Formats: sequence, structure tokens, C-alpha cells
Amino acid sequence: MSQAREQGDSHRPWWPLGKPAAGPGAPVPRRAASQLSAGMPVAPVLIVFGIAFFDVVGGSGMFWLPLLAAGPALAASTNGPRGVLCVGFLAAALGASLGVRDAGPGHELAAVLSALLAVTLASALASALRGRRERVLAAVRSVAEAAQHAVLKPIPETVGPFRVAVRYSAAAAEARIGGDLYAVVPTPHGVRLIVGDVRGKGLPAVEIAALVLGVFREAAYDEPDLLAVVGRIERSLARNLGPDDFVTAVVVGHPRPGQLEVVNCGHAPPLLIPASGGVSAVEATHPAPPLGLRVLVDEPPCLEILPFAEGDQLLLYTDGVIEARDPAREFYPLAERVARHVSGEPEHILSAVHDELLAHVGGRLHDDAALLLLRMQDVAEPVPSGSEESAESEDGEAAVREAEGCGGRESVPAVSRTRSVAFNADGGRRFAGVFSSGAGR
Repeated sequence: MSQAREQGDSHRPWWPLGKPAAGPGAPVPRRAASQLSAGMPVAPVLIVFGIAFFDVVGGSGMFWLPLLAAGPALAASTNGPRGVLCVGFLAAALGASLGVRDAGPGHELAAVLSALLAVTLASALASALRGRRERVLAAVRSVAEAAQHAVLKPIPETVGPFRVAVRYSAAAAEARIGGDLYAVVPTPHGVRLIVGDVRGKGLPAVEIAALVLGVFREAAYDEPDLLAVVGRIERSLARNLGPDDFVTAVVVGHPRPGQLEVVNCGHAPPLLIPASGGVSAVEATHPAPPLGLRVLVDEPPCLEILPFAEGDQLLLYTDGVIEARDPAREFYPLAERVARHVSGEPEHILSAVHDELLAHVGGRLHDDAALLLLRMQDVAEPVPSGSEESAESEDGEAAVREAEGCGGRESVPAVSRTRSVAFNADGGRRFAGVFSSGAGR
């Protein structure tokens, strides 16, 4: 008896209480049924059962049965082909059962089931094509993201004596990359950075941005003079740009403690946030044309000297920020909004400003927008590791520029100027005299 009992027990299913298992060891039919039920769309199934319920309760013959095709059609927008076929099979089974119950004409039932089968197959094909397009789009976006990291390399939070924060939003959100550019490079001549905006959008703008950043990274390390860095970018663009292309940019250098060098080539003026409070725009003494257009205007850029002490901050941005409009067509007031969020944390300031910018435009920017905030740390700064020869060369070139002036004109000291109207932390306007200090180089 015990042996027979053991033999009988050996033929019992191993899962508890006779429930089917969905794992790899389960029988093939049950495993397939479990997989099908797992991929069954919920909303389309509820629609199918709802239509069947109305048909049963209303007792209106086969009036409701053609609407069963809405189930697989809806499943195609959210599920894969397997889910569409599951919903189509369920709809066909319910339609056949209700058609037989209603005892309608056979040709009408055949027409309904044929239409349901056609809709199911077409929906399954559409679902397969949608899935393929989604996979291709995901691959393209991953390539675009890799290209963005190659062109716009991630910037660490600390570069030399500065804390840096960056926010970038491309107008083509699917591509995640556009024509705005930025870079921060530590060099033997001090930390140097650039923020610029390429005319146009799309791949041509990305190519120009990559060209500008490549030349800047190389020239910033090689050239002891910041104007020479700008000159190399200008010469490179003159050989590669089309007749209608140009790049607006601000190039900044930090050659020695307490000073920043600024060269503005047709770009929006940076915003200075002193440690003492307030926000003001740094205006160029002699505005220069954008990069790539110097041949049209015989006006070389001039070097501006900006005092920059511990705790001071400098915000550089692109036109996509200040030209962003709300539904009432009002521009985004960047200076006022920055004044509301001034703190010692650059990341906090840019996060708040970026969120307000998106809220201002309703969640979607119509142009590329970049924000880069530079803050001098409250620590003793080491002297740049330039060679004595480079230092002597810089001093000699500074003396020549001071004697000759910019572009051979009358000598004009390069100083920093800010607008007379600035903003307090509460957003109110205050009036201050024109800010001008620092000897020109």
C-alpha cells in the first residue's frame, strides 16, 4: 500500500494546491497562457467587455457587435502585437458567442467577425511598426546624447578657483542637442570659458558649434593672450562658414586673482552678481561684431577687464533665455528673476531660474537655451602656472595694446561697464552710477 501510495504521489503535480506554475518548468500550454494573460491590455479588455455587457443588457441583436473592433484598435496604440492579438481573439470569441445567442442572420455575423479579424491584423501590424519606430528613435536619441557629450563636454562643479553650474535645453527636445555652445577649460594661463550661440538650428548649427569649441579648446591652452584665442576662432570660421552664418560669443579668461578678462563678440551681456548684492549687466565698452562677420566690419574686439573678488558670480547665457516669451508675448525678465534667487549656491540659482523659464514659456522652449554660472570660491587662489616667458610676453603685449588702443584707434583703457539700472533681491530697481574700474591691458 505504501509503495502504491508513493507511486500515486509521484504523478501528482508538484505545484501547491494544483495551481499552474508560470516558471520555466511549467507545462508549455499553461506557460503560454500565463504569458498571454500577462501581456493583455487592461483598458482595451474593459472596452470589449463593456460592449458585450451593453449587447447583453440591451438585447438589441447584433447592433453593438461591430464596436468590438475598438478593442484591438486601441490596443495597437499602447501594446505590442501580442497584446493586440489577445484582445482581438477575446473580441472575436465574445462576438461569435453573442451573435449565436442573438440568432442573427449568418451573413451578418460572418461580416462582423471578418471585419473584426481585419481590424485585429491591421492593428497588430501597426503596433509592430510603432514598436520599430520607437526602437529607432531610442537609438537616434542615444547617439544624439553621445554627440552632445562629445561636443558639450560635462563641466565639473569645481574648475580651478571657481564653482560652476550649467543648464542647457535644446529646442529640439528629441535630439537633446542644438546650436548653443559652452566650455570651461583650465589652462596654464588661467581658467578660460566661452558661451556662444550659432545662427540657425539643426545639424548645421551643431557642426559649427563643434568647430568653435574645438578651436577654442586648443587655442585657449596655447595662446597666452585672450584676444589671440578669439582671433584664431575668427580665422577658422572665416574658412568654414557660409556667407550667412555667424556665431555670437562671450569669451572669458581669469589670468590673475581678482580680475576677469571679457571679450564680447555680438553676444548678450553677462550678468554680474557681486558678493555685496544686486544684479547688473556687463556692457562692452566697444561692441564687436559676431564671430565670422569681422570681414564686413573693420572692428576688432576689445578686451574688457572686470574686477572679480571672492563671492562674486558671473552669469553667461544665450538668446534663447532672454527671448523666451510667455503666452502674452512677454520676454523672460532674466535679471529680475536671478535677483530673486541669489545665493552662494550656483546650482540652486540655475535650477530655480531654469524652472521659472520653462514655466514662463509653458513647458516647451522654442529656441536653444544655455545658462552658465561662475562663482569665485571663498578660498585663497593659487597663481596660474604660466611660464616666465609667457608672463613677459603678456606684459609686453599689454603695453603695446595700451599704447596703440584697440584696432589702431586712440588709446582707450579696457574697463568693465555695467548698466546703471540693476535689480535688488526683491526684484525692485535701484540706480547706481556707471561701474568702471580696472586698468586696461
